[in-house]
Amino acid sequence: MGDDIALGGNIQLTGFRDIDSSSMVVLKKVIGNYAKRIAELTKKLNALHITLKPVHEREKSEKYEVHAKIVDDGKVYASETTDRNLFVAVDNVLKKIVNELD
Repeated sequence: MGDDIALGGNIQLTGFRDIDSSSMVVLKKVIGNYAKRIAELTKKLNALHITLKPVHEREKSEKYEVHAKIVDDGKVYASETTDRNLFVAVDNVLKKIVNELD
């Protein structure tokens, strides 16, 4: 799978290959912070997987569909969101999972 990016031990990103490097720095920070919080809330975090699907790729009006899934000791939690702002989308999708765990 050439489209996957591994962050840390059990964090996997799919579909982020075309995101510019400065945006990826911010995304990795956001995802890393949520990953720490999720790790605190879970019994045994097996995986955190985030998938990005671009929707409506028109000039200056693209939308990002982001799916997040975690596996906590065999139990799956998933969420998805769509937003014009990639950072907002990633933040929202991970916030939903944290709220579900909390």
